[in-house]
This record gives sequence, structure tokens and C-alpha cells, in this order.
Amino acid sequence: MKKILATLLIVIGSILSNNFVYADDEIVLPEIYIRAINPGYTVDGVSNVGEMIEIGRVMNSDEPLSLTGLTIGYTNSSGNESVLVEFPENSWMVGERILLRLASSPGHELASVLYTKTLAAKAGPLTLKRGEEVIDSVCWTGKGECHKDFKTANPTTLVRNLETGLFEHVKDYEPEFVAENYREDVVEEEPVPSQCKGLVFSEVLTYYENLKSEQFVEVYNSTAEQIRLDGCKLKYKNKFYELSGVMRPEEYKANYFENISLTKNPTNKNEIELIDANDETIDKLEIPNGQRKGTSYALIGFNADGSELWRVTYAPTPGEANNYQEHKTCEAGKVINPETGNCVKVTEAAVKICKEGYRLNEETGRCVKIKENTGADYAVKTEEFEEKSSFVAMYAVLGVVAVGVIYIIYEFRGEILKFWRKVFRRFR
Repeated sequence: MKKILATLLIVIGSILSNNFVYADDEIVLPEIYIRAINPGYTVDGVSNVGEMIEIGRVMNSDEPLSLTGLTIGYTNSSGNESVLVEFPENSWMVGERILLRLASSPGHELASVLYTKTLAAKAGPLTLKRGEEVIDSVCWTGKGECHKDFKTANPTTLVRNLETGLFEHVKDYEPEFVAENYREDVVEEEPVPSQCKGLVFSEVLTYYENLKSEQFVEVYNSTAEQIRLDGCKLKYKNKFYELSGVMRPEEYKANYFENISLTKNPTNKNEIELIDANDETIDKLEIPNGQRKGTSYALIGFNADGSELWRVTYAPTPGEANNYQEHKTCEAGKVINPETGNCVKVTEAAVKICKEGYRLNEETGRCVKIKENTGADYAVKTEEFEEKSSFVAMYAVLGVVAVGVIYIIYEFRGEILKFWRKVFRRFR
């Protein structure tokens, strides 16, 4: 009597644990169920021989059965649960059964799906679930409602009897592999729309004064359309930083990042890229050496050839149109030295202001009275004069000529006298 009662309890427990029911003395299995299990054996020194899981299907129609969302869970002998197989989206069961094998087992190429965690000879349950719903399960611990465990000395496969719905240990079971019974549809993904094009870099501040949080990277929407930043990102030193929000047409947006640290004043190539939602680089900015405290590197216009004109400016404008300021703003009492770019003290002469009617003498730094000639107080007089130096020169020339004439008369006085005598005789 006790044996009969025990047998009934086992049958009832098996029925409940295997998720099938009887209707009019006919067994009703779930639409998809566990058909056979083999934990694998060591044969001639080769381990995991024959390990497999076979899944069956009640063929109510010839239509493919979707396996999307279906998982096979496994609990090992220590009670630790894990997901053994998770069927991908757009996977389908076409025939009556599909075969799953351990990826490292012999003959693993004859399988529709592979798994990587080996089954133990004494474990379970193995569950077939869709989402959180358990469709079918079986265990082989040899305790309670579970079936007997596997014996290495007597290799068997735990196979479901489709007439009774119960599992039985069967020797020399040959699972069936039909490749066409399982398929995964490849769905071509539509290309991600280029939703970030039109964004350009406009300003970047790297040389912070006090905190790294002062650093920012500014982008500009150069289009006449609104741009959604979701999917857009910055790439810096092979790391990506997501952008978010919406930018209006011709809007500037300064992006601050807690987890990004820009090089303050780079000496090597230091590049930032603006990446589109489809992973295309749409703008690139190289930050040069020469960054200084209180400055940003900004796009201030375009060259004659259309190329961008970037400058280090002492007027950072995060989130606004850029402004170029060549030198720093000096405190009161100081001015910029254009040669060094530093602030220096203002000299007295440079700022001295003279009262009305006086002007600043730049040589002395003093104010002197301005002399004016209105024409009424100081009439213009015409004076004739000869320059004395010209008369002196003329007299000197005449003196030289006179001395020459006297010398000639004296030297040739005899001849001159004879000449005048002849002339006198002729006119007598």
C-alpha cells in the first residue's frame, strides 16, 4: 500500500513539475517543451561526449514559432542559477525539434544553438521560460520529485516520453539535428539619420583659473533648423562624451563635463572631434599651444580663402557669440604694454592733462603756454635784407682778380710799355 501511494505521489509530482496536463485521457504538452537532456560523458579520454539539450514543439500548424524572449535557465548542484541560453530577437523554430549543444563538446557543429556552461550529472532544474513565465522544467538530483541523476558508469539520456509526458533514462538515444528547423532572420537596420550635421565647434576653454569645472567646449548650430543633440557626442583622447538637449537655429551652447579633463596648454597634438549619431565625424578642432589663464580659444571669423580664423581671446563668451580681445583687461592704474602683453603702471607724463591754453611738452613732461598769432596783435612786416655771407665771398673773388692783374702788369711791364709807345706813334 505504501509503495502504491509513493508511486502515485511521484506521478502527481512529475505531472505538476513538467507542466503538462491530461484532457480526456490525452496528454497535453506546452506548445514548446524540453524534449531530452544529456550532461555529457568522458569516453576514451574525451570529455563532454554527447552533451546536448533538445527542445520540442507541438506542431499545431506549419507556421514558424517565435523564440524571441525565450530563455533556458539552469541551476547547478550548488543551487546557483544562471541563464544558459537566451534566444535572440527574430529567431524562429520551424520544425518539430531543435538541438542545442555545449560549444566545447565533440560534434558541437551539429547544433542549431550553442551554450558554454556544461551540465552536471546531478543538478537542476533546467527551466524553459518566456519572460518570467516558466513553460517547462525538469530536474535530476534523485531527490523528491526530481528524476534520478546520471551515472558515469551507465551513460543515459533523460528523454521525455511523449505518450506519458514523463522523463525516462534511455540508453543510446540519438538526437535529431535538422538545420532548417531553426532560423534567425537578419533584419537590416535603417541607417541612423544624420541628426547632428550643421553643428560646429565655436569656442573651447582649457586653461582654467581655479577649478577644472570652468573648462567648456562650445558648439554652434550653423543651420536654420532646430537640432536635437541626443546621439551626438564629443570624442577626446579616444573617449566619448554624450551631448543632450535641443539647440535652436544659430544658437551657441557651452558644454561642461564633470568627467572630462582637457589639457590646459597642450604641447602635443590635442584634438577634439564632434561625432554624429551615425558615428561620422562632422567637425574637428585642434587646440594649439599658447593657451593662457583667463583666455579661451575661439572662432572669430573666416579668412579670405573661407578657412576658419581662430584666436586666443581674453574675452570668453560661453553660450554667446564670440568676442576677440587681444590683451587682458588691466586693473585701475595700469595699461597694456603692447610689446609684452603685460599690464604696467601708467607714467605721469602719459596721463597728465594740461588746462585750457596749455599743452604738454613731451620732452619735459610739463605744461607750457600755447602761443597764438591772431594777426591783430602781431601784424606781419616785410623786411628786405641781404645775406652778409654772399658779399664776403664776392669781395674775396674781386681781391684775387686784382692781385692777379697787378702781378701781370708788373711782370710784363716792359712789353706793355713798348706796346703803348707803338700805339701812341701811330696816332700822332
